[in-house]
Amino acid sequence: MRAIEIMASSAEQHLQLTEQARPEVKAGQLLIKVAAAGVNRPDLLQRQGVYPPPPGASTILGLEIAGWVKEVGLGISGFQPGDKVCALVSGGGYAEYCVADALSCLPIPDHFSFIEAAAIPETFFTVWSNVFMRGALQPDESLLVHGGGSGIGTTAILLAKAFGNPVYVTAGSAEKCRKCLALGATAAIDYSQQDFVSAIRELSNGKGVDVILDMIGGDYLPGNLQCLAIEGRLVQIAIQHGAKAEINLWQLMTKRLTVSGSTLRNRDTEFKSKIARQLLDKVWPLLSAGQIRPCIAAVFPLADAELAHQLMQNNLHFGKIILEI
Repeated sequence: MRAIEIMASSAEQHLQLTEQARPEVKAGQLLIKVAAAGVNRPDLLQRQGVYPPPPGASTILGLEIAGWVKEVGLGISGFQPGDKVCALVSGGGYAEYCVADALSCLPIPDHFSFIEAAAIPETFFTVWSNVFMRGALQPDESLLVHGGGSGIGTTAILLAKAFGNPVYVTAGSAEKCRKCLALGATAAIDYSQQDFVSAIRELSNGKGVDVILDMIGGDYLPGNLQCLAIEGRLVQIAIQHGAKAEINLWQLMTKRLTVSGSTLRNRDTEFKSKIARQLLDKVWPLLSAGQIRPCIAAVFPLADAELAHQLMQNNLHFGKIILEI
C-alpha cells in the first residue's frame, strides 16, 4: 500500500510517499480503506520525535481517517464490509489502509463527504472530552478558546454555539478573528494587537469565563487564571509555548479554580468508546441535520503531505487540513 514515511536519515525529517505492507486486522478492529485523513499538530510533534505513538500503534502518521470498511475483525458486530466510517486512530492514517478499534469508529454523518468526515474524529473527540466532559461546560456558561482558527478552535466554536454557550476566542490576525466571528464566536481577540486578559475582563464585565481550553501553555497560564471566573476550569491540551510556568496559588485558592489537562492518543479504548457514544448521541444528529459542518482549510493529495505540514507549521490555515488518499 502507499503510505507516508518519515525519512529519519534526512536532516529535515522530510516526508516521502513509500510502499509499505498493508496492516493486518486483529480481533476488535476494522481494516479501513482510507479515502481521506486529517492532519493535526501532534503529527508535527511525532515527526520531530517528541510525541511517539503508544506501544503497539502504527508508526505511520495520522490520527483520524474516513473511508470504507474492508475487513471486520473477530468479535465485532454492527459493522460490515462496505460501510462508510470515520475513526479516531492512534496512528497509521497517512496510508491507503489503516486499522482502527471498532469502538472508536463512527458512521459517516448523512450527506458528508469523506473529506468532511476525516475532519471530525480528532478534533470532535478532543473538544467534547475536554470541554464538555473534563471541563464540564454547563448550559449558559462561557468558554474561552485559544487558537480559534485551528481545527480544535473552529470545532470548539461550532459545538459551543450549537449548545448555546457564549464562546470567546483568540486568534493571530484580524482576518482569522473575522472568520471566527462568521463561524459563530461571540467575540474574537486578535492577540497580536490586544491583551486577551484585558479583553476578557471587558467582554465579561469583570466576571471572567467559566471554562478555558488552552493549547498554548507556558506564559499563557497566569493570564488564563486571571480570566477565569469563580469556580472556573482551565483545561490544558497542548503546550506550544512550553511546559513550565509560574502559578499564583493564592488566586487558585480564593477563586476556587480547577486546573487540569489531558492528552487523547494514549487513552484506552474504553475511554475513547465513551466519547464516541456521547458524540453519536449528542453531536451526530446535529451533523446529520447540517447544523454543524467542519471547517476545511485545505485539501492535499497524500503525496503532498510535506506541503500540508508546512501550511500547518506556518499557522496560515483556518480550520482543518486534509489529505486525500
